[in-house]
Amino acid sequence: MALGVRATYSDGKIKAPPKPCAGNQGTQITVEDLFYNVLTRRKALKNQAEEYAKILEVCGRYAIHNSGISFSVKKQGETLSDVRTLSNASTVDNIRSIFGNAVSRELIEVDCEDTSLAFKMKGYITNANYSMKKCIFLLFINHRLVESAALRKAIETVYAAYLPKGTHPFLYLSLEIAPQNVDVNVHPTKHEVHFLHEDSILERVQQQIESRLLGSNSSRMYFTQTLLPGADCSSSEVVKPAANSSAVPKGTSDKAYAHQMVRTDSREQKLDAFLQPGNNPLSTAPREAPAQGSARPMEGAAGPQDAEMADVSALVQTAARVQDTAVPGGLRDSGHLSPKAAPPRKRPREDADVEMEEDDSRKDMTAACTPRRRIINLTSVLTLQEEISSQAHARLQEMLRDHSFVGCVSPQWALAQYQTKLYLLNTTKLSQELFYQILIYDFANFGVLRLSEPAPVYELSMLALEDPDSGWTEEDGPKEGLAEYIVEFLKKKTEMLKEYFSLEIDEEGNLIGLPLLIDSYVPPLEGLPMFILRLATEVNWDEEKPCFESLSKELALFYSIRKQYVTDEANPTNSQTDSSDSGSTKWKWTVEHVLYKAFRTHLLPPKHFAEDGSILQLANLPDLYKVFERC
Repeated sequence: MALGVRATYSDGKIKAPPKPCAGNQGTQITVEDLFYNVLTRRKALKNQAEEYAKILEVCGRYAIHNSGISFSVKKQGETLSDVRTLSNASTVDNIRSIFGNAVSRELIEVDCEDTSLAFKMKGYITNANYSMKKCIFLLFINHRLVESAALRKAIETVYAAYLPKGTHPFLYLSLEIAPQNVDVNVHPTKHEVHFLHEDSILERVQQQIESRLLGSNSSRMYFTQTLLPGADCSSSEVVKPAANSSAVPKGTSDKAYAHQMVRTDSREQKLDAFLQPGNNPLSTAPREAPAQGSARPMEGAAGPQDAEMADVSALVQTAARVQDTAVPGGLRDSGHLSPKAAPPRKRPREDADVEMEEDDSRKDMTAACTPRRRIINLTSVLTLQEEISSQAHARLQEMLRDHSFVGCVSPQWALAQYQTKLYLLNTTKLSQELFYQILIYDFANFGVLRLSEPAPVYELSMLALEDPDSGWTEEDGPKEGLAEYIVEFLKKKTEMLKEYFSLEIDEEGNLIGLPLLIDSYVPPLEGLPMFILRLATEVNWDEEKPCFESLSKELALFYSIRKQYVTDEANPTNSQTDSSDSGSTKWKWTVEHVLYKAFRTHLLPPKHFAEDGSILQLANLPDLYKVFERC
């Protein structure tokens, strides 16, 4: 057992000789009956909670300074310590333990010495990435906790150039100055000090801190997260709802501050929305109703729906040049393409599942403005619709409904503004989800995009199999045999494809029509060969619900805007700049005035869009004002 010594003091004098006792290594001090003989000072003591908080503050600061000593502070009768440091912990570890990880991960070390001024300095300060509302300054001079108003002001002057206005750093400095140069008789408590050569020492400290901040300012750290419309901000200031001049009623008493003002209106239309670029593949041919013979056009409903598409010969030549397709791994199972494989058993169609009725909930119109609908009572389709509705994100839907389109960054990305926030949206993922939902909600209610010339499914399959991304290997058999099997396989599905998806294949195995999902939009035809291949290999044809779901997803993938099909137009060479201007303008016009217009009314964004980076917040006007308000 370790041997200790117990001694009792009163009024600064020992009452009796020290006595030996059992004890652990270390020193334990017990203070009782404070200021028993100074009644005025005793009355100045506040409640126990405030006095205990001051004790914790002092002990915590000494624990940081004495990193080789273990400190433990707790209330009498409590089992858990409010301050606890380990003897083998470093200074940074102690700062993390007392002030948290947010401070410790932004610390930079400072160290300087000047023999002419007879002082040394070491410590840790936060870099330009960190700021707080109140400055925390731990100053030790000759290992004694003190205050120096001049030193604090000098350091905050340096930080003023790096931190936003009204914010302060975290500072821990330990100075060793010749004792004869320190004046402790500034305050009765000896808490504030002055020292000789104060101006020179302050200048050296400023130079050292500024040099360290300049070195750490070469990069800034930002912790990203997806911020949703209407989400609570992390700042303590509550930002009022963004003021819109068109939405604020006259005579309102709420003042619209500059950092809260929305200077755009999502309801405004641009002039170029009425100036569609030339070479429009959609013709003004009469529209073909999805339910022929039994559908009566509504009064006032008119417009092109059965459109002529680009020349198929040009399509085949263009598709042959495409080397980078959207989805690799086309052949998932070579046995699935075997000509000997038995065709799946066809599910008998029940006429009671399809009715010709008016649908008031959808205002009698499909996404492609079909004037009359068929009500689909198939359980599988209704289940898929319920799944889409249950996964919808209300805030994202509100943002897409009321957004103001800013511009295209690339075919895959676009910028949009909602209230005071700027968002980066993944057009590819959003358009793919849009077309999938249209295929499910407007099931069996599509118009037809007529090909000007039939496209042989055999040639399209051969083009896809020639692509390295198709996944074809010699073990799968000859490409010609696989292409012939694809033709025969899809010919057996023509009735279902035509009735439910308006995907038409004639008896000779030629593709003659595609579904019209939204007006003024034609899918990128370069992806047609790979779509035909995936239609035969990636769709689950054995069960009804998986069949409709996988087939709709493949169609949605084919219809979506994909980067590889517009890259050449978006980045033309010098010799092709003039000829490519119209092509670049065309896809940008389509993205802004066709796709994003459809996002407003038809897209129910799923919840995973808020987590997978499909929609990211880039900037927020109130936060930008905080950064630049000192300029």
